[in-house]
Amino acid sequence: MSREQVYQALVDAIKKLNPGYLIKNPVIFVTELSTVLIIAVTIAPQFFGGAQGRWYYSAISAVLVFTVVFATFAESLAEAQGEAHAESLRAMKEEVTGNRLREDKPLEEITEEDLEEVSSEEIEKGDLVYVEEGDMIPRDGSIVEGSASIDESAITGESEPVIRQSGGDKSSVTGGTEVLSDNLKIEITAAAGESFLDEMIGLVETASREKTPNEISLTLLLASFTFIYMLVVTTLTFFGNYVHLNVEVADQIALLIGLMPTTVGALLSAIRIAGMTRVTRDNVIAKSGKAVESAGDLDVLILDKTGTITTGERTATEFIPIGSSDNSSAAKAAFQSSFYDETTEGRSIVALAEHEGEEVSEDKLPEEGFTEFSAETGMSGIDLDDGTEIRKGSIDAIEEYADSVPGELDDKADEIADSGGTPLGLAVDGKVVGLIELQDELKTGIEERIAEIKKMGIKTVMCTGDNERTARYIAEQAGLDEYYAEFQPEEKIGLVEEEKAKGHMVGMTGDGTNDAPALAKADVGLAMNAGTAAAKEAGNMVDMDSDPTKLIEVVGIGKQLLMTRGSLTTFSIANDISRYFALVPALFSASIPALGKMNLMNLHSLQSVVISSLIYNSLIIPFLVPLAMRGVEYKPVSASQLLTRNLFLYGGSGLVVPFLSIKLIDMLLVAVGVF
Repeated sequence: MSREQVYQALVDAIKKLNPGYLIKNPVIFVTELSTVLIIAVTIAPQFFGGAQGRWYYSAISAVLVFTVVFATFAESLAEAQGEAHAESLRAMKEEVTGNRLREDKPLEEITEEDLEEVSSEEIEKGDLVYVEEGDMIPRDGSIVEGSASIDESAITGESEPVIRQSGGDKSSVTGGTEVLSDNLKIEITAAAGESFLDEMIGLVETASREKTPNEISLTLLLASFTFIYMLVVTTLTFFGNYVHLNVEVADQIALLIGLMPTTVGALLSAIRIAGMTRVTRDNVIAKSGKAVESAGDLDVLILDKTGTITTGERTATEFIPIGSSDNSSAAKAAFQSSFYDETTEGRSIVALAEHEGEEVSEDKLPEEGFTEFSAETGMSGIDLDDGTEIRKGSIDAIEEYADSVPGELDDKADEIADSGGTPLGLAVDGKVVGLIELQDELKTGIEERIAEIKKMGIKTVMCTGDNERTARYIAEQAGLDEYYAEFQPEEKIGLVEEEKAKGHMVGMTGDGTNDAPALAKADVGLAMNAGTAAAKEAGNMVDMDSDPTKLIEVVGIGKQLLMTRGSLTTFSIANDISRYFALVPALFSASIPALGKMNLMNLHSLQSVVISSLIYNSLIIPFLVPLAMRGVEYKPVSASQLLTRNLFLYGGSGLVVPFLSIKLIDMLLVAVGVF
């Protein structure tokens, strides 16, 4: 935090002393009213029955002024930090030009005459733009045609380029990113001022205004406490008369401030704003504060397998001959059938065949004979000029295609599935010749991350379209609680509804149009920025980095936000109890001598007790601001362990710290001759 930001926060804190603004925070509003009242007592003590010296009332007034300023300073400092982050995001926005298509044409037919160069601000939602190598994408959009490598480092901070292409779940592109290869036709999906970065900036700025549901509830609770304490304190005059004790207005105010939860009342907004800022720093758009809080309450997490638990890049690891075929025959058939297959799997098959010494003349492989994969047939392959027909595909598809099926095919395929792999069958002219083993490796460190989630008390569930054996293997390796195999995308919403019907808070990730209903139904739906527009609209969070495991970090941030609020509330209430034991004996021991035994700290006098207590109450707020901004350190343990830890750490310190601090302040005031 720079010196300029601290200075600006101090200026904003003074501006926020406006009662019209503070009334939204009942605790601090009452503190300000009390400050005004004690200033009035200082000016004209005779009208309020003041019997103490004017210096005493002046000291109380000064301390209360600092208390109110420190309370508004905490919020202003968090806002300044958020605004600095918003400014850094604005700096990333570049005014670029784009080539808008005059009319819709196939990518390969687009010429210079078809393009109109305009600034990004002039481009409207629904326009088609053309970008090629070296161009900046003018605004957020969806790829209609083409495939390209894109540098997203300016937005995500990730230095490795990514592949974006039409017709899938990786079709979304972000304005301000650079095309590194090939060309694209893009449909603009965001109007001016509604881009991804605009949403990020808006999130940071609105975090200072919009209270989250839990914060509203806690504010109402604190307001209720404050009202009760006001009733108690204002009736002390009558009780004082009963025991022949004159309780001054200044002492009543001191007792009220000591009882009210001013600490947490002052820090609530700072906790919220800082928490939301941490979310945006992790490159996540949370469409509401409620989404972040809900993430902290999740107890069921639904994860996809491919791309989330595994790398999503299935690669060939082995060719397995079947029947009378040998390894070379299986490798050759796999090589030929995959030569024109541009998928990751196809390229890995070619690379493995070449590694094993297979060579194929391109002249003997007619490109027009290549048959792309079809969901209807479940196969792809190639027809050679000599009439040879080679096919590769799922075991079921190959068994249906082949004239005869060797008995060992299913056994070998099961062995591959049992090891977590995916078997592809190979057939030449209707004869099964072998299997290709594809392996989709677990993401690095995913086991540890799943273990962390489980320590939080969250049940992990995997959904995958893979067969039972593969799903079971991956679930066991990753340490998941449950898994669903051969799961259709449309079944996800049913699973979400089923878990919610059991009373669970459910989170899930997704990037495809078919994930949209389940994302919308989940309590926390994290959509990928690289995914479809439908998915991003449905989710209440969008991950800029398109990392499906980011939900794990979001859960941690949500829990940290809730835990920080809970910890400081515990500390504040414990503080109030300690100050009660300091103030009450001092105020009433003259008329009720038995209360003198409660003066455990042996404080100097009534005046020193009041001023020492108020000074402590004022100073503890700025001391806790860094903790509110940074957040309480979160460790993935069960809820009961967290509760026990926080009660002992923050409840215990909340009881002890005031006793020690008030005693030290009292000794210091006596030592310097104030009393």
